[in-house]
Amino acid sequence: MKNTAFTKFHEELGAKMVPFAGYNMPVQYEGLIAEHHTVRKGVGVFDVSHMGEFWVKGPKAFDFVQYVTSNDVAALFDGKVQYSCFPNGKGGIVDDLLVYRVNEVTYLLVVNAANIDKDWAWCVSQAPKFGLTVGKELYNASDEIAQLAIQGPLALKAMQKLTDTSVEDMEYYTFKKLTFAGVKDVIFSTTGYTGSGGCEIYMANKDADNIWKAVFEAGEEFGIKPIGLGARDTLRLEMGFCLYGNDINDTTSPLEAGLGWITKFNDKKEFVDKAFLLQQKAEGLKHKLVGFELIDKGIPRQHYPICNAEGTHIGEVTSGTMGPSVNMAVGMGYVPTALSKADSEIYIEVRGKLLKAKVVKLPFYKG
Repeated sequence: MKNTAFTKFHEELGAKMVPFAGYNMPVQYEGLIAEHHTVRKGVGVFDVSHMGEFWVKGPKAFDFVQYVTSNDVAALFDGKVQYSCFPNGKGGIVDDLLVYRVNEVTYLLVVNAANIDKDWAWCVSQAPKFGLTVGKELYNASDEIAQLAIQGPLALKAMQKLTDTSVEDMEYYTFKKLTFAGVKDVIFSTTGYTGSGGCEIYMANKDADNIWKAVFEAGEEFGIKPIGLGARDTLRLEMGFCLYGNDINDTTSPLEAGLGWITKFNDKKEFVDKAFLLQQKAEGLKHKLVGFELIDKGIPRQHYPICNAEGTHIGEVTSGTMGPSVNMAVGMGYVPTALSKADSEIYIEVRGKLLKAKVVKLPFYKG
């Protein structure tokens, strides 16, 4: 079990610690619902140091990233971030990820914690096609980098106190390299996984202590609090953001998952599974990932069966919860395309009972 650079702070604060993706991580501090509302209304701090970071550098960096990811890397400019996925060559998804363009020959790929080893092996397997040297042009920096996600509507205002570089006016999905809390070359980005605004701070492990303390000192007047993985999940689900292992995996295609918007079929872009996905698009999808609200009283959970009006199993819940901000039971799951339109009636089987639900357009939380 790995610890992050911030584990000692979680333990000192009395967090409930759980194993997650091979790391010892805080699932909650004062309680999931309270932490959820802290992020929606103020500012909260997530330790996301368990995420993976791969550098891709050199004259073939662009060609490599363009080939292994589904989105169009040519649309990026220096300081821009892109949401994308790794198609797996079999119609499924290796992982979803963020692509950071530092410059035309330097990219940072940020991947999910549970998939670091799998993603790295996938990238290594593709590297020879572009002449990338593993350990040099393709470099796994996951164990060297700590990361905090400062989320909420007051996050940027609080963090502005720690840098002379303007960050309050940063656009969504951009980043800057700057001096933060006296530490040089920190990567400061604005992607977010909560739908409430904020930033991410990437730093070397050796700088973690100083930055943690500075962040909480700067945020004190705004009611800053540490937040666990439990609230991270309810916040992202209210936004309809996919979680790898739940809503997408090695068997789900990006088109089925509603990720057609990050799957770009440009003439100049060749990428893994392009032909398969083009064919799937042309033939039409058999299943789609949808969001749904429960009409009857109950809470949907992952793997609960989704049924039609006759009680026939037609899919299963991939993510589900009682949404603290929307005050209703919500979830996501794959259903036949015929039942994927908004207001379609479906049923969730909960302990042998069929509970009525309706398909709704994502996100659940409108802000």
